Amino acid sequence: MCLAIPGKIIAIDDSTPLRMATVDFGGVYKSICIQYVDASTGDFILTHAGMAIARLDREEAEATLADFDRLSHYLTPDDHVV
Repeated sequence: MCLAIPGKIIAIDDSTPLRMATVDFGGVYKSICIQYVDASTGDFILTHAGMAIARLDREEAEATLADFDRLSHYLTPDDHVV
């Protein structure tokens, strides 16, 4: 099973062969390839394995992040996924 994570584009770098963006994932900032998604600074994107796979509207992104937050309350440091 694959998991795609929503994040907000903070900055875009067009100086490289592939269009890259700095994306905020709840305070964790990562460089993500946005070459194949029509997105701008401030947009929310769905990301899998370092690649943007879709642009999300704000409401959908925030609802997904709220779901992740609710799920996190059921986890403990000893939980493991196999």
